[in-house]
Amino acid sequence: MNLLSTLKGSMMEQFFPKGWDLARIDQCSSHPPETILDRQPHWHEEFQPVSCDQLSDFDTYVGHEIALQIKQARDRGEKLAMILPVGPMGMYRWAIYFLQMWNVSASHVYGFNMDEWSDAEGNTLPATNSGSFQYGMEQAFYNPLGELTIPDNQRNFATKDNLPRYAEKINDLKAQGAKLVVVYGIGRVFHIAFWEPHFAAEFDTELQWSSETHRLGAKLHPLTIEQNAITSFKSRTTLVPCYANTIGPGLFLGADYAIGGADGYMGRGMMWQGMSLWTTLRYGKSPWIPSSYMPTIKGRLFFLKELAGPLSAELN
Repeated sequence: MNLLSTLKGSMMEQFFPKGWDLARIDQCSSHPPETILDRQPHWHEEFQPVSCDQLSDFDTYVGHEIALQIKQARDRGEKLAMILPVGPMGMYRWAIYFLQMWNVSASHVYGFNMDEWSDAEGNTLPATNSGSFQYGMEQAFYNPLGELTIPDNQRNFATKDNLPRYAEKINDLKAQGAKLVVVYGIGRVFHIAFWEPHFAAEFDTELQWSSETHRLGAKLHPLTIEQNAITSFKSRTTLVPCYANTIGPGLFLGADYAIGGADGYMGRGMMWQGMSLWTTLRYGKSPWIPSSYMPTIKGRLFFLKELAGPLSAELN
């Protein structure tokens, strides 16, 4: 007895995105933990998942990876475009630590926040509002980096006016020899940024879907609302906006290098990201599973080892 065998006629029957193959998602989550690093045929040859024993390791490794990309671009004398998330936040403390230890300036970096809370029209919170992603980014990374920080005029936030200009700005940087690094997390519904799985229903082809660079006032899935209630709003669902501005696959699939993170383990055996991690690694490319494309990009995906499971709390 499980969701698959009791779905018909239940309140969940119309709840999930219609393109989800629930049996396939379940199968992705059924593997032994020790096999999570087994390479899959659809992975990029330079994609590597990295298991982290504890959260402090995770924060340090991801922070080091971010700082290293900034350092290597400076060593090459190149500009660097970085699409950045607000969370997980512990990584920025370590990125700052390494950049300051190495005395590496980020003056060559152009930052692009991947998303921002919005209303249905794409209007966002003021930058001074502590709930905005812009405020979170400035407090966690830009301001503490001090004199080594990314210049103000090279910081981009996903506002109604600026988000539609991301693609042009990034293409201009690439034309000048810049690489694009995307830092990402994996959503409960397998989103990247707030590019949700149900958007796939709007496109006739994968090419059309993959060409979309952004969306203003993106309608969020209920599971995304609940994910953020748990992770960012201390369970208070009523505080979570129902819409967000977000980048799309036309940007995140253009990464020259991608740095992923999955740290959704809450202790006492509770987690929200185990199924999301396994499905990302094993499902294979599908617009209905946006995160399924990330293993096809050169880079590293760091995860807490508990997320590997086993995901086997079954009813008999």
